[in-house]
Amino acid sequence: MSKSSEQEVLVLSSSKHGLVYLTSNDWALVADKASRLQFKEGTVLIQKGKRANGVYLLLKGSARVVIPSQASRILGPGEICGEMSFLEDSPASASVIAEGDVEAYHLDRSALQSLFELYPHLGSRFYRSLATSLSHRLREVIGTSAPPPAAVPKPSSG
Repeated sequence: MSKSSEQEVLVLSSSKHGLVYLTSNDWALVADKASRLQFKEGTVLIQKGKRANGVYLLLKGSARVVIPSQASRILGPGEICGEMSFLEDSPASASVIAEGDVEAYHLDRSALQSLFELYPHLGSRFYRSLATSLSHRLREVIGTSAPPPAAVPKPSSG
């Protein structure tokens, strides 16, 4: 993996709002299958009502998620967009617009499905990461924070 790719994988793997359960090996596989794209400010990455045919992982810059009747949300490096459309195999529910110059990986549906067939555990970690990310985003919308981890009862000594 090139030095540039290693730095990109570091950005993706260190994001608290990205695909948090992927391992370094998973990231190497994902980066190898991804198409690296660049977007100028104001460019639409995802258009509401259109199929995205995959997901975008932001490497540099930020993008605004525009949802009618909701406040815009800003995505930054390491975050994913297009995941709802990907999961449901349906048109996008929101538009995503570059806030400045943006660099992103695009992973198309067929490339991801091929990876998941070859590496089922990667698929499991990918989908778990998506579920966690979507849960956090939903909590932001409804205004609640994640509950604290459940306390583990201590075994009795008697």
